[in-house]
Amino acid sequence: MPLPAARIVAPEIDGPEDVVADADGNVLTGAADGTVWRVRLPETGAADQAARSARAEAVGHTGGRPLGLHPLPGGELLVCDAYRGLLHLTPRDGTVRVLADEAAGEPLRFCSNVTAAPDGTVYFTVSSLRYGLDEWPGDILEHLGTGRLLRLRPGGTPEVLLSGLQFANGVALAPDGSFLLVAETGARRLRRYWLTGPRAGRPETLAADLPGYPDNISLADDGLFWVALAGPRQPALELVHTLPHPLRRAAWRAMRRVRPIPPPHPTVRVLGIRPDGQPAWDLRAARSPYRMVTAVCRTGSRLVLASVAQRGVAVCALPGAESLTGH
Repeated sequence: MPLPAARIVAPEIDGPEDVVADADGNVLTGAADGTVWRVRLPETGAADQAARSARAEAVGHTGGRPLGLHPLPGGELLVCDAYRGLLHLTPRDGTVRVLADEAAGEPLRFCSNVTAAPDGTVYFTVSSLRYGLDEWPGDILEHLGTGRLLRLRPGGTPEVLLSGLQFANGVALAPDGSFLLVAETGARRLRRYWLTGPRAGRPETLAADLPGYPDNISLADDGLFWVALAGPRQPALELVHTLPHPLRRAAWRAMRRVRPIPPPHPTVRVLGIRPDGQPAWDLRAARSPYRMVTAVCRTGSRLVLASVAQRGVAVCALPGAESLTGH
């Protein structure tokens, strides 16, 4: 289904990598300069009206590069900072507290995305143990699988639940708390890690061979997981993955000399996935001016998109939401 036309909101925000909605329907995102922003959208109206009347305010600064976010009850915020680790931000006064900056003797070089359970347990991902944010394509090309899923219990220290993940990225908790959904960007798949029941502690693949590279994941009020595909499938990359590691590493070195970061692809795609893994939405724009969408969340009858490579967030109507189409 075509992705409805989007309007850019808050262009002063540079490189919003993740986007989440809080309990009041506000949108939260982090920028390249370390600022965390809150964007207030009008409750009703078309997407272009939202773009004109949206208001953005800075609520804190991490001192690094914020990636994944998760709002907590009471308005506080968990932040994965690519350079500083897992943080706790209080938007009321901008206070930032480090919750974890290492795990299993390894520094949290590339803390990526985060979610939390009602009991205060925090789950988060580390994309790579080998490469940092500035060289993320190296991990994708080398395809070594050094990503991790971690758990931080209240008062505890981080523990590794899963290792060997191919660029671990988005993470979200199932509506009933029974499992975590984790995006493996480098493998084009979604993994489920069971937290309860007879399969507790076991991982399995929920969705494989996705049409693109899954990035951040958000959970909507209706129980759907929204997944952003940062780019469409690249057969040439899959061919590189079949080569021996020395050749994969050489491919990355050659790419780094010529062009450090691939240019954003014009195709944008977001998926709505049911807890059983079945697709509910598959929305696509073939020639989008807003490219490399790294996150999507639903707030009311709108979808809000974020991109690490763009300025501002993009707002569009969820198809079928007549109150937002202007009709």
